[in-house]
Amino acid sequence: MDSLTFLLSGTVLAATPLLIAALGELLVEKSGVLNLSIEGMMALAAATGFIVVTLTGNHWLALLAGAVAAMLLSVVFATVVLIALGNQVAAGIAVGILGLGLSGLIGSPYEGMTVAPMARTPLPFLSDIPVIGPGLFNHPLIIYLAPLAAALLWWMFRSTKLGLVIRAVGESPESAHAVGYDVVRVRFLAVLVGGFMAGIAGAFISVVSSTLWSDGMIAGRGWIVIALVVFAMWRVERVVLGACLFGMAAIAELLVQSMGISAPSQLLTSIPYIATIIAITLLSMDGRRIRLNAPVSLGRVYAGSQ
Repeated sequence: MDSLTFLLSGTVLAATPLLIAALGELLVEKSGVLNLSIEGMMALAAATGFIVVTLTGNHWLALLAGAVAAMLLSVVFATVVLIALGNQVAAGIAVGILGLGLSGLIGSPYEGMTVAPMARTPLPFLSDIPVIGPGLFNHPLIIYLAPLAAALLWWMFRSTKLGLVIRAVGESPESAHAVGYDVVRVRFLAVLVGGFMAGIAGAFISVVSSTLWSDGMIAGRGWIVIALVVFAMWRVERVVLGACLFGMAAIAELLVQSMGISAPSQLLTSIPYIATIIAITLLSMDGRRIRLNAPVSLGRVYAGSQ
């Protein structure tokens, strides 16, 4: 395979789960809730999706099952932080650890097993373009739906009443409540949708891009997703760009190996995380921009309507 084709194809595969999960996390944070349990949700979804595709052979059912499993875990998180008014940071870490533990528990009988890859859906004409076509337009259908989801979320925040309500709840929950909106309900639903999307991303990794189950296979992607939302400054278009950049960094190991360059595997494996640290560090040098773009009530407990 041509190196450029390999780079494009690998970037798309690596970026898609990051993009899907980051869009969900962006929605959650826009509503004013900080969800740090993404890693556990993705892990639980990956295990659930792999079990379902192993038993049924249906990849779409596996993606749905993984999404539902993560959404159920998000119910636990939402209940703790929105109903019981628990600390969002502590609750997020705890629920994330719970998800990791459950994924290891239910996935242990399937350790090391593989499944058939999801069927590809080449886009007519576009997939025939030399070099670029096979890299960008010859993938499973779910991959093409990710940028459509990004476009839909961008439009929702920009042009719909629903988007305005979510943003208002995230900026000033007291004001949103004063004009008649149920802040807790809006945030609860946002957390559920965010969990559902994190679940699709997690199941994608085990049944579409990797087609195997191994405990710990999420390998920090959930934390990269959280960093990606900050890197994007809570803007949808920058989430798409950031997902592509981080996706490219994630396949750097395979790209370097394919070019015959000798380098320590540990260093190559750490490239995505090094890139994440560098990106956040550079961004943090201008803390004022982060404060101006972050939802004002992000991470704050709200009890006004209790």
